[in-house]
Amino acid sequence: MLKTLIEAFALISTWEVIIAMFAASVYGLVIGSLPGLSATMATALLVPVTFYLSPIAAIATIVAASSMAIFSGDIPGALLRIPGTPASAAYADEAYAMTRKGQAELALGAGVWFSAVGGIAGVLSLMILAPPLAEIALSFSTFEYFWLALLGLMCATLVARSSPVKAIAGMFLGLLVSCIGIENPGGVPRFTFGITDLFGGIEPIPALVGVFAVAQVMRAMLTPEPPPLPRRKFGSIMAGQWKLTKLYHWQMTRGNIVGIIIGVLPGAGADMAAWVSYAMSKRFSKEPEKFGTGHVEGLVEAGASNNASIASGWVPSLLFGIPGDTIAAIAIGVLYMKGLNPGPTLFTEKASSMYAIYLMFIIANILMIPLGIAMIRVAAYILLAPRSAIMPIIMLCCAVGSFAIGNNMFGVVTVAAFGVIGYVMEANGYPVAAMVLGIVMGTMVEQAFVTSLIKSDGSILPFFERPVAAILAAMAIGALLWPVMVWVWRKVKPAQTAAATGR
Repeated sequence: MLKTLIEAFALISTWEVIIAMFAASVYGLVIGSLPGLSATMATALLVPVTFYLSPIAAIATIVAASSMAIFSGDIPGALLRIPGTPASAAYADEAYAMTRKGQAELALGAGVWFSAVGGIAGVLSLMILAPPLAEIALSFSTFEYFWLALLGLMCATLVARSSPVKAIAGMFLGLLVSCIGIENPGGVPRFTFGITDLFGGIEPIPALVGVFAVAQVMRAMLTPEPPPLPRRKFGSIMAGQWKLTKLYHWQMTRGNIVGIIIGVLPGAGADMAAWVSYAMSKRFSKEPEKFGTGHVEGLVEAGASNNASIASGWVPSLLFGIPGDTIAAIAIGVLYMKGLNPGPTLFTEKASSMYAIYLMFIIANILMIPLGIAMIRVAAYILLAPRSAIMPIIMLCCAVGSFAIGNNMFGVVTVAAFGVIGYVMEANGYPVAAMVLGIVMGTMVEQAFVTSLIKSDGSILPFFERPVAAILAAMAIGALLWPVMVWVWRKVKPAQTAAATGR
């Protein structure tokens, strides 16, 4: 282990990795602080840059930018009541209420400090959970992988904030997209319509850039500019944070645990972790009446939770190639591109690379404190940048990056098409995260299913005969039936109440 750790330190101590991590940290802080530009979009825009970096430097940019962007979304939320990222939306009203009470430094300081603590807790979970799970995963056959992938798809529908039916529809659309091309077990062209560019299928990365970046630009074109930020000087950002840590240590711990659990669930992510943790904080608080009036307790728990989920979301991604959230989905694409194919063997064959990822997460969360404080102080200048100047630059990055992926115009057309699809889906309440999960995991589900059927000579029974496969099958089928049971319960309960009232 010591030898592996020394090798990992050697991998991240190169100038390329150090510069890439620092630049990605600053980039993530800036993008996250601009209202409406999500951490996922920040990560997606980095993909073209990773083409020119070594594998470790490429992963370093993803790790640093995503961690920083999740935190810096708190800045416009606290100062303007406009969350920079969806994860910050859960407690933007609370943070803004603190600013109006003259406690902007305390609110933003809590965001920096508890995000960093949560991020480190998430890394520890990744270090503790991943190796033993990798040992178990080495005994998995295609039967277990099929049920695991199906369970991942079903989880995306369970944790969706919109209607489960819409989440399932989005997931099916993603599965349909993953069917395009000839890269299927039968090697038969599907949905190509005679277009040679479609023979290779739709790459997940251009689809991700389209639904998150281009769709966001389209939404920004139709919404008014946020109000200008009033000029003000900040006092000490970190004053009182240690006192808050001691006062709300249980809330911080609970937020870390909830963030880690939600991060491991495929398709959930930091925004879900923040919403759940803020709701739990209010539910179990001794002073629930103070929530909404500028009470820091909810910020402590939600801030610790959203960054903890970022690192723990890499557990299923590295082990099984199943993304814990949309950022991890992009990271999986980069891992494949750089030859670090996700799977349990990654922990044995390339253990030093895994330790390097752990160390990069820890460094990114430590860097978050000084860089976050600096970002808060210059936030007034960043937020003055007009949207009309930012959005064309984002579109240019999308176009250049999508062209670089395949060195042809088909990538640009793909990004544009998925931008329109993403915009229409979001406008009608269909979660794009479910579609992204379908695109990323569709091939894995199909290959595991077909390979298993070939092994079993067409019999379905072996899918349930192995103990682990049977447990995963029960969980996947339960997740599939859960929305139906909830719907039936909602229909039956009012009828029973009406009948009881009638008596």
